[in-house]
Amino acid sequence: MTTSLTKTLLAAAPKILVLGATGPTGRHIVSQAVSRRYDVTVLVRSPEKAGDLKGAKIVVGDARDEMALRHAIKGRDAVISALGTPVSPFREVTLLSTATRALISAMKAEQVSRLVTITGIGAGDSEGHGGFLFDKLIFPLLLRKVYADKNRQEAIIKDSDLDWTIVRPSILNNKPAHNTIRTLTDLSGFHGGSISREDVATFILDQLTGETWLHKSPLITW
Repeated sequence: MTTSLTKTLLAAAPKILVLGATGPTGRHIVSQAVSRRYDVTVLVRSPEKAGDLKGAKIVVGDARDEMALRHAIKGRDAVISALGTPVSPFREVTLLSTATRALISAMKAEQVSRLVTITGIGAGDSEGHGGFLFDKLIFPLLLRKVYADKNRQEAIIKDSDLDWTIVRPSILNNKPAHNTIRTLTDLSGFHGGSISREDVATFILDQLTGETWLHKSPLITW
């Protein structure tokens, strides 16, 4: 079934907003979207970090500010959130959930329904599937507070009435794309895995014109 949303996105080059565009994965998303001739807007706090995002319209603002988000979202067809947050072994993390709550309010106000968000392996029911090193050392020592906020972020998205997809990449690397991506929802027997940021960007952009993973949270890996 093709919804009116997908028909709109397929009819012309999608008009998208990318959050987290200056991050390592966000940069791939912007570059590939521009290559596909999408109309790309990015919301950034530091415009000097976005100077090399060629072909994208730069809007300066904080992703936690609903009014800044509304300004950036206005006239867009879809939003991609590649927001990340630094490792925080001791301090509570709230950036992702706070920004997502503001984003959903802004999207509803501007009548934009399609949202594709990156979280990561370790979020939701993918916890415990990152492999020995990740699960036993990296996650508990460095990422527990980050992933507590990712879980809040996912819950906020799932509780919305948006047309959402949550993408959970396995361990990210900067290797060239394989162009072959496995998508998993049943993680029985799966532990570890990795995927390039370039392949993640491709998968994310493909979701804008497809409905296979609508209202789902697949893990993607090589």
